[in-house]
Amino acid sequence: MRTNFLRALVAPLLAVFCLAAAAQAPQPPEVAAKSWLLYDMSANQVLAARDADSPVEPASLTKLMTAYLVFDALRAKKIDLKQALPVSERAWKMPGSRMFIDPKMQVPVEDLIKGMIVQSGNDATVALAEGVAGSVERFVELMNQQAKALGMKNTGYKNVEGLTAPGHTTTARDLSILASRLIQEFPDYVGYYAIKKYRYEGTPTTNDTNRNLLLFRDPTVDGLKTGHTEAAGYCLIATARRDFPNLKGRRLIAIVLGAQSEAARANEAQKLLNWGYTAWEGIKLFEADQAVVEPVIWKGTEKTVKLGQPQPIVLAVPAGQAGKLKTQVARPDPLVAPIRKGQPVGTLKVLAGDKVIHEVPLVALAEVPQAGIFSRAWDAVRLWIQ
Repeated sequence: MRTNFLRALVAPLLAVFCLAAAAQAPQPPEVAAKSWLLYDMSANQVLAARDADSPVEPASLTKLMTAYLVFDALRAKKIDLKQALPVSERAWKMPGSRMFIDPKMQVPVEDLIKGMIVQSGNDATVALAEGVAGSVERFVELMNQQAKALGMKNTGYKNVEGLTAPGHTTTARDLSILASRLIQEFPDYVGYYAIKKYRYEGTPTTNDTNRNLLLFRDPTVDGLKTGHTEAAGYCLIATARRDFPNLKGRRLIAIVLGAQSEAARANEAQKLLNWGYTAWEGIKLFEADQAVVEPVIWKGTEKTVKLGQPQPIVLAVPAGQAGKLKTQVARPDPLVAPIRKGQPVGTLKVLAGDKVIHEVPLVALAEVPQAGIFSRAWDAVRLWIQ
């Protein structure tokens, strides 16, 4: 399994955590679902959740991991969008939601992706899994390996499509990890999740509509996936991207699991998204690669080192509280070369009054090699005098 370079870039931001007391956070709405979670992807913060670590059946939300591996195979050029894949007897006979393809067809990968995402076709999903890994069983092994690599600690896959099976479970928190990584890592392919209607030529015209009702209600919603089985209930991962004067493209992800109906899962997800955008304010503290602080460094080829993050440092705070924030930087002193690019060097602390509410690790934005022997000796003397 190839580890994407982007993982190394975003890993430090995954250390961002919220220390605000529950009493200070906005009260979330009542959500009629077994479990749910609202994630601010721009700030990398969970804004609210209920039973986020309780095991649930994912139903067709399983197909997000299937898509992750298919997109990864496309990126690695193991398959091509125009490549036609055969439809096996196994794929053809899959129960549940279907694209309605059969063994007489050779279907392009791109059409199979649309069939898996828009129509939630179990037949398309199996055809893709067989085309990427050679067999469904091998593909399931890859799904579990990737879940582990992403840090989805409470997820186990038994199939590629999401039909009920013993041990085929996940959690709202794990799904937030998968959804956010899918969006981060595959910007060239996640646009498929915004397609409202699609059907493959020669298949029923009545089977062409995306079941994500929010795509038809809210123009800022551009994904992500629905799921339903009798055991799982009605599930939806909805994501929206909205622009604000102080933060363009703020993205939230609402995860609703075990709702009572197709309409209910859409209504509850919409409720969470609207609450997240109104009750919480997104604040961009620093741009990507912007120096938060530039302290002196000793015994190096440079006199200072820039500390920051390779991604924008964004914070979600209760609406109206942004003007009350202060920042502090904690770091070792003195800093002594060599320091490699990306090396953790300090911490940006965000305070509301005297209380630390967030911490973000700071890394060196550029390498500072060790200076020559005479420069190091001179700095050693200066340090001793200090």
